[in-house]
Amino acid sequence: MLVEVWRSGFLESVHRGAVVVVGPDGDVLASAGDVERPVLPRSANKPVQATALLAAGWAPRSGEELAIGAGSHSGEDGHRELAAAVLAAAGLGPDDLGCPPALPQHEPTRAGWLATGREPERLAMNCSGKHAAMLAACVAAGWPTQGYLDRGHPLQRAIEARLGEAAGTPVSAVVVDGCGAPQHALPLTGLARAVSSLVEAPPGSRERAVADAMRTHPWFVAGTGREDTDLMRAVDGLLVKGGADGVHVAAVPGRGAVALKLDDGGERGRTPALCAGLRRLGVPAERLGPWSLLPVSGGDGVVGEVCSAVTFGS
Repeated sequence: MLVEVWRSGFLESVHRGAVVVVGPDGDVLASAGDVERPVLPRSANKPVQATALLAAGWAPRSGEELAIGAGSHSGEDGHRELAAAVLAAAGLGPDDLGCPPALPQHEPTRAGWLATGREPERLAMNCSGKHAAMLAACVAAGWPTQGYLDRGHPLQRAIEARLGEAAGTPVSAVVVDGCGAPQHALPLTGLARAVSSLVEAPPGSRERAVADAMRTHPWFVAGTGREDTDLMRAVDGLLVKGGADGVHVAAVPGRGAVALKLDDGGERGRTPALCAGLRRLGVPAERLGPWSLLPVSGGDGVVGEVCSAVTFGS
């Protein structure tokens, strides 16, 4: 049991799952649940995937482009414009994207689209930055852009190999993700080690370039009011990436990384569990306050909290 939900002093709900904390050398410092069972990291795989795109020859023109290529944006105007610019630089356009059309996740932007009857667009899909970067990598490498989401495509083979290398264990399953791209199963320990390796990599390396871009431009990793963006702004050096269905991973240079999966696939409860692991790595509790305890509403006030059920010693 990783997370508890308390309402007026009554334990209303719990969220079960697994969480692991590793040191900068990859050794397991603490864990709860089965952290060796393969899970689908979903978008938490994106930072390591981005290193494979760089290795294929993609040369982003800015840190912002690299950040959105490793991110899950909210579909705000600046996000869509940047994803379109990545495509244009490769001689491509939105029609080349293989991700499905979507409405923006950013609520004010979404509301504006609905009010005017604007239809879903591929650029608004939260993974369009990754797809634009994938297509740009194909152009750079001389690989076909048609079929770039097929598991047997050279790009996808390179991504699968890179994920296994970074995690220190082979990918155990490949499925279709929500955006249509291949999704690769890894144990939480491997996910934590892979993301930790990015912040520990030397300056000038592809791994460090991804980590630095995401931490320098966190708005392009997620967006306004999003947990990943706000956490990276609040904690110096922190790299954070959430994934759908209850996954989160974070790494602190010189200290290690945390990776977790909630079994119910819910979003509620991810950050309290993540913050418990970050406190084990020495991140001050006061920096994590807004994400460690989430409010439970009752009437016009707050009557309880969503909090971590695990406490890791130092």
